[in-house]
Amino acid sequence: MIQPTHSSNRILLPVRGWFIFLTLFVALFLNMIPVGRLPGLPDFVALTLAFWCVREPFKVGMGAAFLLGIAMDVANASVMGQHSLAYVLLGFAASGLSRRILWFPLSQQALHILPLLLGAQLVMLATRMIGGAEFPGVLYFFSSLAASLLWYPLTYLLLLPQFQSMEKDDNRPI
Repeated sequence: MIQPTHSSNRILLPVRGWFIFLTLFVALFLNMIPVGRLPGLPDFVALTLAFWCVREPFKVGMGAAFLLGIAMDVANASVMGQHSLAYVLLGFAASGLSRRILWFPLSQQALHILPLLLGAQLVMLATRMIGGAEFPGVLYFFSSLAASLLWYPLTYLLLLPQFQSMEKDDNRPI
């Protein structure tokens, strides 16, 4: 069983750029799956983007958030810029709070991520309503709660390739 990242004695390997790109692409693909209007379906791009902005703020930031937002706007045929604005603000806040968030255990990290995801949803909702859309209802905000509940398993899943093997190599000093 893998120990939580806050109490683990294992040293993490540096994350590879291609792995970050792959996870963001998979999250974009998951958001594009046509499932209808299910309440509580998380925004996988926002969740994965928040994860990488917290974990690797120098590798993933507002530029990646803007490009992912444009891709989501085009894919959803929504108001151009609504996802981009929300994701850029989410990336900025997650990068700015990354050192604080990483001090806490995973369950409390999820509590820090929840307001960030809710804020991104509020920005998207405000942009949509300024464009003339109707209020989708309170169930619209359950997706942020579902996404924050996925923070714990997502952390283990995305950090799995970075764990060093537990086998000791006598030829290497470290």
